[in-house]
Amino acid sequence: MIELQKDGGIWIVKINRPEKANSLTLAMLTELAEIAESAQDAQAFVLTGEGRVFSAGADLDEARAGLAVSDVWERLSGAIARLPGLTIAALNGTLAGGAMGMALACDMRIAVPGAKFFYPVMKLGFLPQPSDPKRMAALIGPARTKLILMGGQKIEAPEALSFGLIDRIIDGDVLEAAQALCADTVAAKPEIAKGIKDMCQGA
Repeated sequence: MIELQKDGGIWIVKINRPEKANSLTLAMLTELAEIAESAQDAQAFVLTGEGRVFSAGADLDEARAGLAVSDVWERLSGAIARLPGLTIAALNGTLAGGAMGMALACDMRIAVPGAKFFYPVMKLGFLPQPSDPKRMAALIGPARTKLILMGGQKIEAPEALSFGLIDRIIDGDVLEAAQALCADTVAAKPEIAKGIKDMCQGA
């Protein structure tokens, strides 16, 4: 249910469980984390999904059994955030719940026009993963973060773009667009690309 393709320095990781809205099990999250942890040599790392939803978050049965409070979410987002290459969430559709963490950890997020964004963790009786509110607030500010996490608002792509939650809306193939955004990074010397990334993160 997790697919990995390596294409000329770009690692493309796809969540492929469209019949369940790409909801994530412990096994899937563990595999995603292991892939991200092993991607130190990737010049670019792209996350996407199969079908019309990027991910609905945790598989509900597993969430009730403890997945909602597992540290595997932080393991995954932390591994992505530490990657030296360019990281892009190519959001082929709606992004919900704990799945938002891996996208927030990426350097940039691009999305199809119909994508929606929501994180109903409070309604379900759980706290968000510790790094998610911090990363979200760094992108869109504390008030808008509370709008999503405490106000329970579902944000559509144009508003997400205006907030800064996503960086671009793509009318065509979002994965192709992500690969195009990686082209200059892949063509550059890895130490130069990493140096620029480090300078941006230190700004």
